[in-house]
Amino acid sequence: MKLLLFEDKRSSFFPICQTRIVGDLRCGILKLRQRLEASFPADELAYIIDEALIPLYRERHPDWELNPQGNGDCLYINNRLRFTEAIQAEILELQPGNALFSGTSLIALRASQADGFATEQSILEQAGIICHQSLQPKALYEQLSDLIHDNDRLLRYDFENFFHDKENFFETEPGVTILNPYNVWLGDQVDLKPGVIIDASDGPVVIDEEAVIMHNSVIIGPCYIGKRSMIKINAKIYQGCSIGPVCKIGGEVEGSIIQAYTNKQHDGFLGHAYLGEWVNIGADTNNSDLKNTYKNVAVYSYATKSKIDSGTQFMGCLIGDHVKLGINSTINTGAVLGLGSNLWGRNLITDYIPEFSWGEAGFLSRYRLEDFIQTASTVKARRKLSLGKAEIALFKQLFATD
Repeated sequence: MKLLLFEDKRSSFFPICQTRIVGDLRCGILKLRQRLEASFPADELAYIIDEALIPLYRERHPDWELNPQGNGDCLYINNRLRFTEAIQAEILELQPGNALFSGTSLIALRASQADGFATEQSILEQAGIICHQSLQPKALYEQLSDLIHDNDRLLRYDFENFFHDKENFFETEPGVTILNPYNVWLGDQVDLKPGVIIDASDGPVVIDEEAVIMHNSVIIGPCYIGKRSMIKINAKIYQGCSIGPVCKIGGEVEGSIIQAYTNKQHDGFLGHAYLGEWVNIGADTNNSDLKNTYKNVAVYSYATKSKIDSGTQFMGCLIGDHVKLGINSTINTGAVLGLGSNLWGRNLITDYIPEFSWGEAGFLSRYRLEDFIQTASTVKARRKLSLGKAEIALFKQLFATD
């Protein structure tokens, strides 16, 4: 069998998915696609992605099979799947010629002949004529706030199914406190400094390879700290956090997901937020994640070009790739900060900040593209990485169409 992971409604996950597929969103310990790949073993694997991202993904993943002409026994699964073992079982039981839907959205399709299924549209057209359709309500993520609030559940699931080791014995340095060590997984060369407290009493904690947890930091599970990330002195990392690889995180963080290569090194609160890559947050920056009225938070939707209900009272901010925030920035509940923005000043950052914005909230101008690319190149060079040609081309396209 061949597994083909596809996706739809990518714009519903902007600004984070302006530069990546939905399957590359982290939720829990794993990215969405990684959990599907592990849960649906197959002889072959391929991805059906937006044509706009093809050059970038060929550059990033030259070994991936992208948008192939499928044939034979193929299982198509939507990257937006809100994974549960019950839905996994339903998908595995699909027979050729059967499809599984959530409302009008396709969850999965089992096809014995799939010639021409190289785009989302062709998959949906085929699924539309297949009989024996099943319905699963709310089985797909609809927006980024869904992932933020499903993170706690999937942190627990991923630990039990991919990281839990009953013989995971380890030694720590003197002065390190670990509560419920059987609920903790430490990767190779993890460095825990004296004064660190890891509290896994109410949920697992995974600290991945070569991560450094500095003095007097407190980490409360469920929580994931990615490879080569650093948690700074006196940091307070509360439950429901997933921090990707090569990040530097300080201050107070709660219920948030951070992709990779992002720095929030200093004091300040970040709550119920989703951050992309190459973000830098200035010292003493804070965001609100609860309205004074305790009503549900509305957030800007790129899909509808208007504000929509996030479905939750607790909703912080959404920050796209390469956003830079000056010291003492203040971010309002539900704010959406577009890719490449460079913001500072005392004015409250609120609502929707368009891509490549520059200046103080309320007095914004347009970031010069050549200056943005130079800064992005400099930042990546500090990690011994560089901007690829396809990445630069995508930035130019986004700048031109914004």
